[in-house]
Amino acid sequence: MSFGTHARRVRDEGAPAARRHAALRCAVSEYCPLGFHATWAYVSATALPSPDLRRDTSALLRALSVLEASRAVRIGEGASFAARRRAEKAAGLRTPRVAPAPAWRPHWPTPPGTAPSRLGLVAAVADRHRAFRRLPRPDDALVAGRLLELHGRLEACGTAYLTALGLPDDATRDELSDTVTGIRGEVLPGPAPLNHRLFQWLGFADLLGYAAAVPSAR
Repeated sequence: MSFGTHARRVRDEGAPAARRHAALRCAVSEYCPLGFHATWAYVSATALPSPDLRRDTSALLRALSVLEASRAVRIGEGASFAARRRAEKAAGLRTPRVAPAPAWRPHWPTPPGTAPSRLGLVAAVADRHRAFRRLPRPDDALVAGRLLELHGRLEACGTAYLTALGLPDDATRDELSDTVTGIRGEVLPGPAPLNHRLFQWLGFADLLGYAAAVPSAR
């Protein structure tokens, strides 16, 4: 089913609250610019002052509105890029002058001149930080020392971001950048078993890096 269908079910006042809640989760699965779990945490947090989406249908609608507003911006960005590329191709330019951000990188689209919710980003990072800490630690003696250090540094960067309530200092940003570079340096060519774990780490690192780089989130 489409995002629009799920959104209509969220707004169906005659449906049970549990069904409307499930419809919102389906809508998030269709549009999750931060990844499913992080996006759910973001819209849940920004549904304040009552974030209980299972029981409060008003909060459910506020969360849907936040999701729809971001999705509308993303659709507009896609349409603008397509129009620009048509003009560039007509002018003989084979390579885009400005390429869009990769779809797999975390990014919360907002209208020009505005920023994502800092509360939402903190909630998203907190959710993924908990998940990161639950991941199994490396036990291969040949690489465990290096990876345990990188794991600890990434966890500490997440803790520093959350402690600062989404306003990390330059030292934290620099440490995060160095840590991510170190993790990427451990990725092996081909389908190496270790890569799966490292890509999980990098998924959290990409979200944390994006959230830490947003300078004016409210």
